[in-house]
Amino acid sequence: MADILIRNGTVIAIDDERRIIPDGAVAIEGDRIVAVGPSEEVARDHPARETIDAGGMAIMPGLVDSHAHAGHGLIKTMGGGRSDLWYRACQGAYTVGSTPEFWHAEAQLAALERLRFGVTTGVSLLGGGDSVMRTDEPVYGDAHMEGVLGIGTRSVVVVGTTRPPHPLTYAHWEDSVRLDRAVSFEQQLSTCQTLVDRWHRTHEDRLHVALLTPTLHQEHLDTRGAEDAIAQSRKVKRLADDRGLLFTQDGHTRGSVRIAREIGILGPRTLLSHATGLDESEIAICAETETRIVHNPSAVASILARCPVPELLDAGVVVAIGSDATAPDRSADMFRHMQQCMHYHRTHFHDPSWLPPGKVLEMCTIDAARVLGLDHEIGSLEPGKRADIILVDLRRPHLYPANMPEFRVTYFANGNDVHTVLVGGRVLLRDRNPVNVNEDAVLDAAQRETELLIDRLGLRDLLVTPDMFWRHSRDTSLIE
Repeated sequence: MADILIRNGTVIAIDDERRIIPDGAVAIEGDRIVAVGPSEEVARDHPARETIDAGGMAIMPGLVDSHAHAGHGLIKTMGGGRSDLWYRACQGAYTVGSTPEFWHAEAQLAALERLRFGVTTGVSLLGGGDSVMRTDEPVYGDAHMEGVLGIGTRSVVVVGTTRPPHPLTYAHWEDSVRLDRAVSFEQQLSTCQTLVDRWHRTHEDRLHVALLTPTLHQEHLDTRGAEDAIAQSRKVKRLADDRGLLFTQDGHTRGSVRIAREIGILGPRTLLSHATGLDESEIAICAETETRIVHNPSAVASILARCPVPELLDAGVVVAIGSDATAPDRSADMFRHMQQCMHYHRTHFHDPSWLPPGKVLEMCTIDAARVLGLDHEIGSLEPGKRADIILVDLRRPHLYPANMPEFRVTYFANGNDVHTVLVGGRVLLRDRNPVNVNEDAVLDAAQRETELLIDRLGLRDLLVTPDMFWRHSRDTSLIE
C-alpha cells in the first residue's frame, strides 16, 4: 500500500518522455515515487493511506535553485541599491558581525521562503561574494544546517576558503563583547573538513556540503599572492574530488574560465556561477571539460555582462538557473527567474524564439539536478526518485483559462501559486501553510537578529531612503 496518493491533477513529469498527463496521479511509498500515470490507473494499483486531491493543479517536480547565498536574507535592500554600501554590510556580517543565532535565523527565513515558492532543493553559499565565507569555525555552519533542518527542505551548503593574503580578521561575540582573531587558510580548510564530516549526506540525504574557492581573475594573478591563491584552489579542488563533493566558484566573467582551466579545477563536478562575458573559446572549454554553469539572470552581474546561455546549451554544456538570492534586490521565486531568463536572452537577440519555456523549466528541475549530481534522485517525477513534489494552483485568474498548462506554469505562475510541497514524501506545505514550523517565530527571529547585527556594526545609515529614490529617471549615486 502507498503512503500518499496525489491524484486528479495535471502531471508535468519532466521525465525522459516529457509526459503531460491531464488527469494524472503520483503514488508515494516512504520517501520515493512508486508510480506516475493516469489517476484511475495509479489509484487502482496503489491504494494509499492518504489521498491528496490535486484537482485544478499542476503536479510537478520540486524546483531547484542552483545558486544563492546564506546570510543575504537578513541584509537585503541595505544600502538602498548602492553596491559598495551593500558589500560593506556583507563584509562586516560575514566576518565580524554575525553570531550563530544570526545564521540559524537567516537559514530558517531563507528556507521558509524557498518552501513557500516550491523550491525543494537549493544551493546556499555560507557567505557573500566569491571570497567572504564564514568558515573561521564550524559553529556558524552548524547553526545554518540546524536552521534548514527545522524547515525540512534539501540544501547544498557551500563552504570554502577566502582569497589570500592570510591571516584574515574574524570575530565572535561573548556577552556583546567583540573578540577578534586571525584566521589562516589552514583553519578555514579545517572548518570545511569538519562540516563535511559532520553534515554531508546526513538526515536522509537532505543535507549536502560542497566546497568553494575564490574565482581568480587576471588582476589576482598579477599580485604577490598569486602562487598561494593557485595552490589553495588546487588543494580545495583535490579535497572535493577525494570526498566526491561538488566544487563551485562564484562570479566567473571575462577570461576567468581560461584561468580556471590552466589551474586545473574544471570538470563534471565543477559548477561555475554567473559565467558572464564568455567568449567562444571559453564556451568550448566548458563543453570540452563538461564543466557545468549556473546562470543568474536577475543578478547585477547579468546586467554588467551577458551569460551566453543559448550558445552554451548549443555547445552541449549543462546550464541551470539560480536566484543569486535573497539580496540585494531579488527573491527565491524561481518562477520569476525563469521569466527573467527568457526575456533576458530574447531581448539580446531581438527574437522571441530563443529559450522556449520548456527549456527554462528544465533548467530549474532536471538540468539543475544534473549540475548538482543529483539527477538520479530528484528533478523529475519518475518511479524510484525521491518524492520531492509541488502542486501549483492553476485555478487562479492569471492562470486561466485551463489550457496549455506547461506554458502557463512557466510564463504566468509565481511562487505564491504554490499550494502544496512534499520533500522526501513528507508534506511540508499544505494549502499554502507550512506544516512543521511556526512562521511567526521564524519572522520574529529574523527581525531580532537583523536588528542586533545592525547595532553591532553600526549600519543604521544603510537603511535611509536614497535622495534620488523619487522623481528621478536615474539614481546617479549608484554609479559613484
